[in-house]
Amino acid sequence: MLIQRFEDIISWQKSMELTVLIYALFSESRDFGFRDQIRRASVSIMNNIAEGFERKSNKEFKQFLFIAKGSCGELRSMLYLAKELNKITAKDFTKLHSIAEEISKLLSGLIKTL
Repeated sequence: MLIQRFEDIISWQKSMELTVLIYALFSESRDFGFRDQIRRASVSIMNNIAEGFERKSNKEFKQFLFIAKGSCGELRSMLYLAKELNKITAKDFTKLHSIAEEISKLLSGLIKTL
């Protein structure tokens, strides 16, 4: 199947889902620096997938997917910190980390395809 729009990319769809969950989970956080950083990391994943796709060049798309993958790693790292600092429950950590790990694997597969 040929992807016509970035909205059709599964890793973008999953990263959108993850970003919405992150925003909801940290909406009441008074630790503004932490809250803003974890939100930026999640938004960076989806936005780099979209921006890279819209460049209409496989080379540039691949470069943006690597950036998205890096942001995915940053997000997972922050989730560990959030869990250790009791900002999220173990259940929330497991759910979010699992989605982030899935996105990272999807990005790796997409990079290999390009």
